Amino acid sequence: MGEDDLIQRTFAPLAAGFPGAFGLRDDCAVLAPPAGHDLVVTTDAVAEGVHFFSDDAARDIAWKALAVNVSDLIAKGATPIAYLLSLSFPEEPARAWLDEFAAGLAEAQAAFGLSLAGGDTDCRPWPASATVAAFGSVLAGRMVRRAGARAGDRLFVSGTIGDSALGLKLRFDPGLAGALGLDATHVAPLLARYLRPRPPLALAPLLLEFASAAMDVSDGLLRDCGRLAGVSGVAAHIEGVRVPLSAAARAVVSADPGSFRTVLTGGDDYQVLAAIAPDRAEAFQAAARASGVDVTEIGALGGGTGLSVTALDGHPLAFEGGGWDHFPAPGAARPHDKPK
Repeated sequence: MGEDDLIQRTFAPLAAGFPGAFGLRDDCAVLAPPAGHDLVVTTDAVAEGVHFFSDDAARDIAWKALAVNVSDLIAKGATPIAYLLSLSFPEEPARAWLDEFAAGLAEAQAAFGLSLAGGDTDCRPWPASATVAAFGSVLAGRMVRRAGARAGDRLFVSGTIGDSALGLKLRFDPGLAGALGLDATHVAPLLARYLRPRPPLALAPLLLEFASAAMDVSDGLLRDCGRLAGVSGVAAHIEGVRVPLSAAARAVVSADPGSFRTVLTGGDDYQVLAAIAPDRAEAFQAAARASGVDVTEIGALGGGTGLSVTALDGHPLAFEGGGWDHFPAPGAARPHDKPK
């Protein structure tokens, strides 16, 4: 259909809600945060064979590409505004696939409250990929950073942890569900969380009010908690028994206790990890509940360095690596493989 036609037919409608995109008829967009706000910027890519399977639905790939970026903005206390999208294909995609991809973007835009501002399309060798740069706004000087956590702070996570990683595990080995005695009521929600992450949009303003530090959980709870604690210069402790699990995840862990390591290290959760001062923890929980977001206290920060974890039985849990790393040290183990 030609690149210009592709852009105008498929993607220009997604930019209609953002005047600075000029209908995708210019080389650049104009973007300015509201008065008294800073612009918050993040970027992430999803690539075939690494973040999604080649036979995943185009709508789900599009949703995930946008959601994983919005997740970063939310954890910074930012309100999403707009995004850029760069697509790369090894060959021209079918028009029906593009229509479905655009429909998935439209659904994600409506859910997260932002619009397309521009981007790029090109043809290059495998793999196909979608790279998003997302923009949000936050009160000037108020962005919630990873650094800033203090000894004594309580650690909270939103939502549930491990669903996506367990869903991916079941996707790799469909026979595993039967072996563990799981039925469709367990498998379907885990696969859904892998395909369509749902970062807690309503939590962003509460992080600005209550959090001393925060980040999204994308590379595994243990790895990301270690990052937050490390850059803040404190030690972290997580109580495994307090990590929130969905009913489906509990069924998997009950049938296969060893899969609890996957819960802690698998990643792709796209929930928020936050450090909250102890005297504000109760108020934070109440405000989150009033906003319709579940938050759970899972541990605390203390003096020193490092990360310690107790297993479901309360005993110390030894772990190696602790999460996803695109560039692991030689010989280092990964919690699970990404899609191939």
